[in-house]
Amino acid sequence: MFPARFRAISAAALLSAALAAPAPALEKGDRAPDFSAPGLAGGTVSLATYRGKVVFLDFWASWCGPCAKALPALDQLRKEFKPGDFQVIAVNLDRDPKLAVKFLSKRPVGYPSASDPNGTVPQRFGVDSMPTSFLIDRSGVVRHVQRGFRDGDVAPLREKIQKLVADKR
Repeated sequence: MFPARFRAISAAALLSAALAAPAPALEKGDRAPDFSAPGLAGGTVSLATYRGKVVFLDFWASWCGPCAKALPALDQLRKEFKPGDFQVIAVNLDRDPKLAVKFLSKRPVGYPSASDPNGTVPQRFGVDSMPTSFLIDRSGVVRHVQRGFRDGDVAPLREKIQKLVADKR
């Protein structure tokens, strides 16, 4: 039999490893966890604020090449829908929020972006590549997961958003 001290140390090590492991990636049909984080432009960005709208939640960073293409494309897509029906929100993962602010000063967008330098929010969503985005329906359920971004992704994404916006449930 192992001494009590050894069992306690082993249990603590297992618990630490379990807590350090990333959450499984959210997939279609999963409920999106609510979050609040400081906004890069001030204030707070909270997913719950947009409940009742279709939301495209985008995780990005200033060092991510596909993110630089995605941000303006998402902003254009946002403009195609009524603000009461659809909203893009973003979470920036730069360790230094000043890098994200500088990036957005050169590529401004009209949607809110939160700052999460510690990676708490993407961990809750199981983000494992950049960019990763989640299309969330009016009731908070993930309806599409977008990993990466290419110019050809906009048209199919638009169709998915149109279907969700049309569903007023």
